[in-house]
Amino acid sequence: MNATKQGGETLAEYWYRESGCSLEAFSDQLRKKPDLELRFAAKTECEIPIYDCHGLGEVLADPVRKQTLQAEWANVLLDGAGVLILKNAFQDTAPVDEATRVFEEIIRQERESGTHGADHFAKAGANDRIWNAQQKLCLQAPSVFVRYFSNAFIASVAHAWLGPGFQMTSQVNVVRPGGEAQQAHRDYHLGFQTVEEAQRFPAHVHTMSPFLTLQGAVAHSDMPVESGPTKLLPFSQRYAQGYLAWRRPDFRNFFEAHCVQLPLAKGDALFFNPALFHAAGANRTSDVQRMANLLQISSAYGRAMESVDRTRMCEAVYPILLEYKANGQLTATDIDSVIASTAEGYAFPTNLDRDPPAGGLAPASQQALLRRALDETWPQSMLCEALQLQAWKRSS
Repeated sequence: MNATKQGGETLAEYWYRESGCSLEAFSDQLRKKPDLELRFAAKTECEIPIYDCHGLGEVLADPVRKQTLQAEWANVLLDGAGVLILKNAFQDTAPVDEATRVFEEIIRQERESGTHGADHFAKAGANDRIWNAQQKLCLQAPSVFVRYFSNAFIASVAHAWLGPGFQMTSQVNVVRPGGEAQQAHRDYHLGFQTVEEAQRFPAHVHTMSPFLTLQGAVAHSDMPVESGPTKLLPFSQRYAQGYLAWRRPDFRNFFEAHCVQLPLAKGDALFFNPALFHAAGANRTSDVQRMANLLQISSAYGRAMESVDRTRMCEAVYPILLEYKANGQLTATDIDSVIASTAEGYAFPTNLDRDPPAGGLAPASQQALLRRALDETWPQSMLCEALQLQAWKRSS
C-alpha cells in the first residue's frame, strides 16, 4: 500500500494528482462488464437496463420481491451501468401535467421579479431553472405536490440506494430549442469542487461520496434524442479517480466519443449514480421545450445541497394527506412516499439538552411526528404547535 514510484513519490501521493489519472485505465474499467442478473428489467438498451413500471406495481406490493428488486437497482447503480430508466414511472401523467403548469407559473413569476437562476454547468439565462422546486411546488400547490410525490417507484429507488430517511430535493430545468449541451461532469458532492479541493480528500472519501446522493430526473415532456436528453457513459462511475479526471480534455473527448442517449417519454424517470460521467445534451429541435424535474436525493447521513423549510412543507401537505387518507384516495404506501419526500427523516443533528432520546437511542424524527399526527388525526393547529416545538428543541 505504501509502494514507491520513481522519484520517491508514494502511490497514494500519485493517486492524488490529476496527472495520475489514466485514460487507458478508465477505458479498461468500462470494458469490464459485471455478471449482474437483471430479473426485473424489461430490456436493456445501450447497456442501460430499462424497467417498465406497468409490471412492477405488484412487485412493490410484495415485501420480499420489493427487497429483491431494490437490491437489483442498487447493484446496477454500483457495479452495473450506473444508470437505470423507469418507463411509465407516472402511469397516470396527470400529476406531471399539473406540476408542469405550476412550474411554468413559477418561472413566469421569477422572470417578472428579475430572478435569473444560474446553472452549475451552463450560462445564466441559457435555460430556465427553478432552484428548490421541491419547496416551491409544495407551498404553491400542496395538493399537486401530494399527488406527484405519492409515487412509490421514486421512493423505492431512492430507498434502494440511500436507505430510509433520505432527503428529497429538486430543481426544474427547461432547455429551449437551440440550448447548448453541457460538458461531461460528475455530480455533488466532490463533483462540485475544484480539482485542487478534491485532491485534499483521501481516496476512501472519493469512494464514499457517491453513496451520499442519488441523481434522478422526471421527464415533464417527451424527450426525443434530438431534444438532448442526458448523455451518459455507462460504467464510468466505477473509475476511482473520476472526480479528479472529469475536467481533463482527454477524458471529455473520450466521453463525447462513447456516450449514449436514450429518448424519454413524459412520465418516465431516469436515475443514476452521481459519479457517472454525464451531461445534458443539446436541444437541436425547433419546437421542443425540454423540461425535467431534476431530483437530487440525499442520504440521511449526508448534507443536501439545498436548504429546504420542511416544517412549512409539513404544515402545507398535512390537511391534504388527512383528506386523502379519510376518503381512501391514497394508500398507506402512497402516504409513506409523500412523507418521505416532505419531512426530515433523520433525528440528528439536534440539541440533546432540549431533545433527549425518549425510550430509545434517538429522538423522534419529523417524519415520525407527521406520521403520528396522521395516525391520530390531529387537528392542524396541534400539528403546527408540535412541529414548532420540535424545531425549537432541535435548534442550538
